[in-house]
Amino acid sequence: MNSVNTDDKLDVLVIAPHPDDAELGMGGAIVKFLGEGMKVGVLDLTNGEPTPHGTPEIRSAETAKATEILGLSWRENLGLPNRSLEPTLEARHQLAAVFRRVQAPWLFAPYWVDAHPDHVAATQLVEAARFWAKLTKSDIPGEPYHPQRIFNYFCVHLKMNVQPAFILDISENWEKKRQSIEAYHSQFVKGRGHLDPPFVEQLRDEAAYWGKSIGAKYGEPFACREPIGMTSMKCLF
Repeated sequence: MNSVNTDDKLDVLVIAPHPDDAELGMGGAIVKFLGEGMKVGVLDLTNGEPTPHGTPEIRSAETAKATEILGLSWRENLGLPNRSLEPTLEARHQLAAVFRRVQAPWLFAPYWVDAHPDHVAATQLVEAARFWAKLTKSDIPGEPYHPQRIFNYFCVHLKMNVQPAFILDISENWEKKRQSIEAYHSQFVKGRGHLDPPFVEQLRDEAAYWGKSIGAKYGEPFACREPIGMTSMKCLF
């Protein structure tokens, strides 16, 4: 699915290995950023298929519905292979070209530790393409550009007790996040209907856990390999 404003520059670019990873890991943040007037885009690296209950057509329709719920006007798919995603030189070239085109200073990628090889490869690819995007004397389309920061969202297939760099209050954004996740009916309603408690309730409980740790109703955790600079303590609460 291509964006409707492919020439617009972005403030935030979320890179997702598969459609639904952005919603799972930081759907609340996306809604919050948009509400604060930021230009946010999601780049899905693959179409996420095959899966037990999906098809490319079903997944495309579900992604379109989730995109509408979140309020995104920019979403693209890089068309890389699902289940065999690799940080190849060709893929790095493609992604660096996107970074140059949208010039988003903030990139969001999956957490770098995961059982899913696609998730690990996605973050390796983002980090390498970020470096390549700034290179001069290259055949990458567009002008050299170096995104300021990579933040990492948690959408992992390991049971880990992580220590995030920060937690974002998404108390007012949880409902839209929930709706965007449920838009992927083949994956989380039909595909995980056997779970008790239901999958979305588990996600709500996780969001409540992170929210409680910062004195909020719901929260989303984020990591960062690099130090996070501050100009004021007023952003804390």
